[in-house]
Amino acid sequence: MNHLIRLAGGALLAIAATGAAAQKPAAADRKVYCWDEGSRRVCGDALPASAVDAARTEISARSGLRMAEVGRAPTAEERSAAEAAQRQARLDADADAASRRRELAMVESYATEADLRRAYGERIVLVEEAIKTSQMGVTNLRTSLLSQLRQAGELELQAQPVNKALRDRIRSQRADLQRQLAILDQQLGDQAALDGDLQAALGRYRELKQTAARD
Repeated sequence: MNHLIRLAGGALLAIAATGAAAQKPAAADRKVYCWDEGSRRVCGDALPASAVDAARTEISARSGLRMAEVGRAPTAEERSAAEAAQRQARLDADADAASRRRELAMVESYATEADLRRAYGERIVLVEEAIKTSQMGVTNLRTSLLSQLRQAGELELQAQPVNKALRDRIRSQRADLQRQLAILDQQLGDQAALDGDLQAALGRYRELKQTAARD
């Protein structure tokens, strides 16, 4: 009877030991973490809260071999920059897709290069007419300003004061001339850009037509 009790007790102890061994993680599963704290290298079998976002090396506690290199978590500024870069990439992709759609529409809308040139020609004529109007405005303003400056000069030669009304007109005319010159400069830039757009459109139109013909 005592012998049976001892056998049963031994079996229970073996079962308990087996259960404990199963609950305890194997040494092969354990890791050692190494990270930097300032200029000091720190290692431990657990990561403190202060080191969770730090760059670290993970080492096998059993073999001592490096298992992984984990980079530091990005800062708020870096996450914001990455998100901005992703948004810009999406915008660029959308713009590229829209450009392709416009190119296809161009090929479908204009049967010949002459049709494409006529479409641009209408815009070119409008810009040219605006430039002519601005050039006339600049000429008139210059003539008027020179006339008033001549009046002021004659008064000064006669040792007479230049009255306030004349001075105000000169300032006003000079400001108007500067504004008109700025408008003319912008229009000339638009004209050059439009001509460049036409040449680029013609080149792309020819490429797309050739591709369509081969297909």
